[in-house]
Amino acid sequence: MDATAEFEAHRDHLRAVAYRLLGSTSEADDALQEAWLRVARADTSDVRNAGGWLTTVVGRVCLDMLRARTARHEVPLEAPPANGADPEQAAVLADSVGLALLVVLNTLTPAERLAFVLHDVFALPFQEIAPILDRSVPATKMLASRARRRVRGAPEPEPDPVGQRAVVEAFLVAARRGDFAALLDLLDPDVSVRADATAAGSATPVTVDGAEAVAGQALAFARQSAHARPGTADGEPALLVESGGRLVTALLFTISGRTVIAIDIIANPEHLARLTASTHTTSSTRSVR
Repeated sequence: MDATAEFEAHRDHLRAVAYRLLGSTSEADDALQEAWLRVARADTSDVRNAGGWLTTVVGRVCLDMLRARTARHEVPLEAPPANGADPEQAAVLADSVGLALLVVLNTLTPAERLAFVLHDVFALPFQEIAPILDRSVPATKMLASRARRRVRGAPEPEPDPVGQRAVVEAFLVAARRGDFAALLDLLDPDVSVRADATAAGSATPVTVDGAEAVAGQALAFARQSAHARPGTADGEPALLVESGGRLVTALLFTISGRTVIAIDIIANPEHLARLTASTHTTSSTRSVR
C-alpha cells in the first residue's frame, strides 16, 4: 500500500472522522498530523482495506486526545464553520454534526463517543472498533448503545455505580475463594472475556466465551487477586491490579443489571498508560499512577 497516496485520497474522510470525534477543527488537524506520522512509521504491506485501516489509526489518535482532555476536564466546543470557511473545510464539514449534537457528544465518555461515532456515523463494524478501545465486541456494542440513547434523547437508566461496584467486589471475593458456583451466578451465560496480547502471553489478543469457561479463567486470576482492588477505568467499573504502586493490569467490566456480560483485560503498558489519566478508585479521586 502506498501510504502517502492512500492518506491523501482519504484525507477528507479522515478529517471528518476526527472532527466528529473531537468537535474541534484545530484539534482535528492536529489529529491528522499525528495520524500521518504513525502511518509513515507503520508497515503497511499487509493492509488490504486502506480506508478502514486509516480510520482506525485516526480513531486511536482521537481516543488518546479525548482521554487527555477528560483528564484535564476540558470541554472544547465550537460551532460549525461559517460560510467563509475555506473550500476544503467546507467540503469536509458540510454535513457537520452541528452544535447541539456536539453538546451531547461532550457528555459521553471517550470510549462511548468513539464507539458511537465510528459505528453509527461512519458504519465501521464493531469488530474493527473493539481493538481501538482494547475492548471486546459485546462491550463495544454496549458503549455504542448507551451513547445512542443519550444522543437520541431516549430515557437513560440511572447509573448505579454502587450496584456495579458490588458486582465487581463479589467477583473478586469469589475469585479469591475459588468459588466457582458464585462466579457462575455473576456471569451472563454468553459472557465474553478479551485479554490483550500482554495479558494472554501470546502474539494476539485471546477471547474466552461462555460462563463456565470464563469462571474457570477467573479462578486462575486468584493468584493476582490479592493485589487487585475495585475502581474505575475510562468511566467503567474495573478491578485494578498494582505491583509496587504501579498499575500492571486492568480488568474492565461491562455490567447489565447485576450480571457481567463482558470483561476486558488490559496489561499492555502503553495501553495502560492511556487509561491511567482517567482511572480512579471508586472511593476516592486519587489517580492511579
